[in-house]
Amino acid sequence: MRSSLRPLLFVLAFAGAAVLSGCATPPPASDPEALAEFKETNDPLEPMNRVFYNVNNALDVVILRPIALGYRAAVPQPVQTGVHNVLTNLSTPVVFGNDVLQGKPQRAAETMARLLINTTLGLGGIFDVANRLGVPQHDSDFGMTLAVWGLPDGVFLFLPVLGPTNPRDTVGFGVDTLADPFNWLGQGDTVEALRWTRTGLGAVDARSRVIDDLDKITSQALDPYATIRSLSRQHRKGQIDDVRNSPAFRPAPK
Repeated sequence: MRSSLRPLLFVLAFAGAAVLSGCATPPPASDPEALAEFKETNDPLEPMNRVFYNVNNALDVVILRPIALGYRAAVPQPVQTGVHNVLTNLSTPVVFGNDVLQGKPQRAAETMARLLINTTLGLGGIFDVANRLGVPQHDSDFGMTLAVWGLPDGVFLFLPVLGPTNPRDTVGFGVDTLADPFNWLGQGDTVEALRWTRTGLGAVDARSRVIDDLDKITSQALDPYATIRSLSRQHRKGQIDDVRNSPAFRPAPK
């Protein structure tokens, strides 16, 4: 277990260092346009981030995108949907824990209902029976929990493998990984094979679902890095606003 934690410890240490090093001096108040742009992008580590973006992009072009294209072409859509459903079901315990920590008992109850329904009636999560019964899936992670608790996101980061993120969400990713029951199954070749299979399928599934969007950004955006930075922030803000605006309990239908 200790060896498997080393990458996480590196990520957490890097996030902490980024928080400290990210306190770049903003432009003077006498230059309101530059100051507004500085606050808008919040990217004082941009030179380093662009290096990591270029590294990630090169690896994606050579490895991940071709694999994702092959997966989408060779695997029938119903099977792809089943794989995605299983991966989503495996992440449900972490979602439930964060729902509780966010003080959202209604969302927590829905998450637990989804886990029970899809694990049983959905044959281990292959079929999203819960959604058909009116219990939709929602996002929840420890980065969102920290945001609900009032922790700001901090500077923009583009990290190897993780992609666009920030110090708060990087720490959240580490905590979610440590808290995932799947990572506490013990040791052994079979368990390690299951972990790597889940990780690999998760990466391919996630990449295959955004092929068209990323291709459009890469081919049409004047600055793909800046576009991804902006879109990722908007998406993350939408997720967090959804949690903050959700009621603790939904009123019973009349």
